[in-house]
Amino acid sequence: MSKLYEDAEALVSKMTIEEVAKQLKYDAEAVDRLGIPAYNWWNEALHGVARAGTATVFPQAIGLAAMFDDELLFKIAEVIADEGRAKYNAQAAEGDRDIYKGLTFWSPNINIFRDARWGRGHETYGEDPYLTSRLGVAFIKGLQGIDNYPECDTIKAAACAKHYAVHSGPEGERHHFDAKATAKDMEETYLPAFEAAVKEGKVEAVMGAYNRTNGEPCCGSKTLIKDILRGKWGFKGHFVSDCWAIRDFHENHKITNSPAESAALALNNGCDLNCGNTYLCILAALKDKLITEEDMRKACTRLMATRMKLGILPRTDEEALKKTGEYDKIPYSNCDTPLNNALSCKASEESIVLLKNNGVLPLKEGEYKTIGVVGPTADLRSVLEGNYFGTASEYVTNLTGIRRATSSRVLYSDGAHLYKDGFSNLAKPDDRLAEARIVVKNSDITILCVGLDATIEGEEGDTGNMFASGDKVSLKLPASQQRLIDSVIKTAKENDKKVIVVLNAGSAIDISDLNESADAILDCWYSGGQGGTALANVLFGKVSPSGKLPVTFYKDGEQPEFTDYSMKNRTYRYFKGETLYPFGYGLSYTTFDTSASVKTTGFVPAEGASYDELQKAAVEIEVNITNTGSFDSDEVVLAFVDKCPAEKLANGLNDVGTDLLVPDDQPIKSLCAFKRVSLKAGETKTVKLPVSAHSLTTVLENGERVFLRGEYRFEVSDTETAINVL
Repeated sequence: MSKLYEDAEALVSKMTIEEVAKQLKYDAEAVDRLGIPAYNWWNEALHGVARAGTATVFPQAIGLAAMFDDELLFKIAEVIADEGRAKYNAQAAEGDRDIYKGLTFWSPNINIFRDARWGRGHETYGEDPYLTSRLGVAFIKGLQGIDNYPECDTIKAAACAKHYAVHSGPEGERHHFDAKATAKDMEETYLPAFEAAVKEGKVEAVMGAYNRTNGEPCCGSKTLIKDILRGKWGFKGHFVSDCWAIRDFHENHKITNSPAESAALALNNGCDLNCGNTYLCILAALKDKLITEEDMRKACTRLMATRMKLGILPRTDEEALKKTGEYDKIPYSNCDTPLNNALSCKASEESIVLLKNNGVLPLKEGEYKTIGVVGPTADLRSVLEGNYFGTASEYVTNLTGIRRATSSRVLYSDGAHLYKDGFSNLAKPDDRLAEARIVVKNSDITILCVGLDATIEGEEGDTGNMFASGDKVSLKLPASQQRLIDSVIKTAKENDKKVIVVLNAGSAIDISDLNESADAILDCWYSGGQGGTALANVLFGKVSPSGKLPVTFYKDGEQPEFTDYSMKNRTYRYFKGETLYPFGYGLSYTTFDTSASVKTTGFVPAEGASYDELQKAAVEIEVNITNTGSFDSDEVVLAFVDKCPAEKLANGLNDVGTDLLVPDDQPIKSLCAFKRVSLKAGETKTVKLPVSAHSLTTVLENGERVFLRGEYRFEVSDTETAINVL
């Protein structure tokens, strides 16, 4: 046992069992006689310190994913940790230990965005498990501090990987739903990001999901928590329930018959901390001999160890105390700095995806004397924020960013409500459409701003979408905006005017009509406090767009049944239909010429290789990329692998045993490496992309991950290459 856990165990041994019980709930009470202050475990930092006043507001997580930039995401997480520490230090000094004021951040959300209708999908890093794994690990390391002493025994802030596991809607059924997933889909899609978070990110906490997975409630699942998380993966941190999820055991899942039984099921299977109130019955469970005092103290020890790592509680390790003491000195002035907001703006720029451009972009200053800005998201603060957000000291909306960037006259009309039929109670429906047409007629070019916000796609309980519990019922924009789009496009066409569409949303939207009629389309996601500045920088050519889609854009009605958790025909890896825009898609103001070659590193993992061994590079892809256009620009190099198809295995390219059942439904292709590259006009760079053995493994029907010898095809930009891995 480490010195840290010896200290934590010693502290817990001094507590009465009643005091232990009070530490197992999220609003832990003080134990004055032992010098333990009150502590509220609930805090959020999805894309900035949230819900506790002023902080830098970065783009929503789905926008951060569109950057395909794990190095920048690491820096963003470092800033979030600094601001979190700065706020905690100042607030604790004032005696404020309320909710959202601690150092345990329930972020990141590393669920797979498997269905575009899921309201909370914009909290994730998209639909691909490899991308989610790399970004999740980067965020966790940045938040907790990569220079941990030693082996994560001190942390700047505590990250929490959520929601474990197999959770991605429907929101309205999450309290009683049983997500049924095959062993193959579990290993291939739903679990990899969590495994990486534990084994590589050394994440301090994991949060359980509301739903059941294959019959077991996630916050009391022996399979998920005991067997996989703590057993197979060796997780040493603490496990927390989602909020009031344990109450669902008896009220909705009907797995248990009472709060005491629910508390016992959760604790016995490794849930240390209850966000909710069911653990108020934990002493009753103890009295009924449903749990043991030893298990209560074990859970409390893990929680005290986390607080010691953060420096909230004293410990005997002088070096560790010195380290956390440095964190305690981070001043409040480190919050919401100009540098932090500049970083937020850079992230917003990198996240913008250019979906279409017929040559109208970038705009040249003075080219258009009057610019019309129309649409409900043009001057809407909520499309900068997403959900789980802090309070920015400055919000630069799309309209504000455009006005600041040009000397041209800017005309504005919101044109339509975000989702209602009109604005004024006494007016007829569509009471701003005429004004929108007037702006189009009186402008030389129109920027049409449409989209959603977290009241339309979000978590269950979001006010604007109560009828669908936060999920989308359609991939189309709301009817009010559809009518605005039709009116603006028709007016522009009649008057020979151009229209640029700016989309703010957190998910795939069916904009097939706009793809035909608009002159350019930019997807800006929920773009952060500086989102309008970033948009203007891209519109007016100060920055070339370089974001890529972390999700597939489908046409409405082409997805499987929402409650079906099979990955068949879902995401780019399995979808066999025609997409509107594919995963990884994104245009630029310049052009690139790419060539790639691939070679083996000589590493072939042994049968039954460990996770760490599978992280070693088995293949290296060398990419030569040239900026052949006239704009300096970033480009994201994406490498996909087509793993050994089943028919090739049957033809004897692999010396695997006949008892191995290789599924027919292998991924069409899978992301295996990515790298963001900055290139000046005319510049050439060589990029080397290591591809881990893990990315070359095949998952069998029984969930076993094996390394198969044979031919692997790689796709890098427009280049395809193949290699035999022997």
